[in-house]
Amino acid sequence: MTTTSGSASAGLAIRVGDPDLENRVRERLVEIEARLATAVASDAPFVTEAARHLLDAGGKRFRPLLVLLAAELGDPDAEGVVPAALVVELTHLATLYHDDVMDEALLRRGAPSANARFGNSVAILIGDWLFAQASDIVADLGTEAVRIQARTFSRLVQGQVRETKGPGDDDPLEHYLSVVADKTGSLIAAAARMGALTAGVSPATQLVVTEFGEHIGAAFQLSDDVLDVASNAVESGKTPGTDLREGVPTLPVLLALRSGDPADARLRELLTDDLSDDALHAEALGLLREHPALDDARGHVLDRAERARALLVDLPAGSARDALDALCDLVVTRTS
Repeated sequence: MTTTSGSASAGLAIRVGDPDLENRVRERLVEIEARLATAVASDAPFVTEAARHLLDAGGKRFRPLLVLLAAELGDPDAEGVVPAALVVELTHLATLYHDDVMDEALLRRGAPSANARFGNSVAILIGDWLFAQASDIVADLGTEAVRIQARTFSRLVQGQVRETKGPGDDDPLEHYLSVVADKTGSLIAAAARMGALTAGVSPATQLVVTEFGEHIGAAFQLSDDVLDVASNAVESGKTPGTDLREGVPTLPVLLALRSGDPADARLRELLTDDLSDDALHAEALGLLREHPALDDARGHVLDRAERARALLVDLPAGSARDALDALCDLVVTRTS
């Protein structure tokens, strides 16, 4: 199944062997894309323009996909399923506006970031507005959905604060993994839980899919870290080494910096230096691609995906569980 959610989205390809499920999810993703466009429309044309900026730039729509797959464990046609998908994707979009301001990013999804195009103040306000739009939708889904959204938002903010402050005296790798859990894992876990909740799935099963979301969410982010180093621009659609150039401490970098091998002295030096120079960036990227840290990072991705997969034994057998299992394979093998 190629989960293409409209022309703006790059889509994710999973195969589960159930044509009915595939068609249902594909149609729902198209519906979600259209309703996202409606959700970011404002009476003020400039607000609509700024809010559509990152939506039109595309994205994988991983979170709405997980809402839909979790809903397949219950009633996938339940009234609240699509609104739940809107809530998690609007929340995700809002965090991107804020992240880019804090990171002083110039690009997002291959296009100028919102802060580069509209300025920091507008980008922050649009992020706030998108959070408000998500909150307006979730209010119709009941108290429990509102609580999930609020607690997820709390984790997102705390993760961003801890990332901003840095590891301090904590182990840099453990600090980074905990930030990934809060900034990425929490919202993907919420996507799985909201899908199950709105589809009428039992509380026990909701807990299973929530934990699944935590692990597959971390795996998804860590696979991005690997792709930043290992991919080529043709496969991924991204410029290799973007995080490396910007000094973002991703998983392969942190693993390489833990090396005490004297042969890695040059790489460690480069990784703690300014890599805005093209020659230094190319040297660091080349050394990192050949370093065992890259395979270690792939191992972290596989471990998280397998932890997620192990939870599926507690779910009813069927095409929904098969789809979640296929999602584990996708995260490990993805090239974009």
